[in-house]
Amino acid sequence: MKATWEDDRDPLAALRKGDPAPFEAFVRAELETFLGFYRRLGAEGNEAQDLVQDLYLRMFRHAPTYRPQGRFAAYAFRVARNLWIDRARRRAGVGEGRGEESEDRGWVERLPDRNGEEPGAGVARAEELERLRAALSALPERHRLVFELGVMQELPYQEIGSILHVPVGTVKSRMFHAVRKLRAALGSPAEEERPTERSGERSAEGEQLL
Repeated sequence: MKATWEDDRDPLAALRKGDPAPFEAFVRAELETFLGFYRRLGAEGNEAQDLVQDLYLRMFRHAPTYRPQGRFAAYAFRVARNLWIDRARRRAGVGEGRGEESEDRGWVERLPDRNGEEPGAGVARAEELERLRAALSALPERHRLVFELGVMQELPYQEIGSILHVPVGTVKSRMFHAVRKLRAALGSPAEEERPTERSGERSAEGEQLL
């Protein structure tokens, strides 16, 4: 997130007390945060905007019963993730669903144009972007979510586990596999595993948790 929304800046706690200013500030400041979140999960066209509007509306409606538990950022992304799942289920009902093993395109937003590029640089950058988009879209959604929350949103593993309802060890394992798959897809040499951390973690978690 672009700002910290804790304690006296908690938007929903303030809204519950009758002060709408922090929530209005949150809506303005974090619009791009959640648009990017949904676009990287595969939302296309105006779908990301619709999801963000639904997110803000759901949070606003739940303000009267809201009670702070943990960081506000974790709460907000939990609601955002639940909305994404609800949308996927509705689309699945009409034959357009995205399952957990989704391979949706559009995970990476288009990079901004750069001034003063050398001839051919734009083409090379477009090719690099397409390779990255393909690598990200090929990840299972459970890996994409962990990568999004951990790398893009910089949430700690404990909070990611709370959002996704999985143990911290599973979060670490999914992150490891997401990064390894991206490196392999992009042609980067895989980082050697450290037996004291990763090998032990994988055996402890078991493949069924990946």
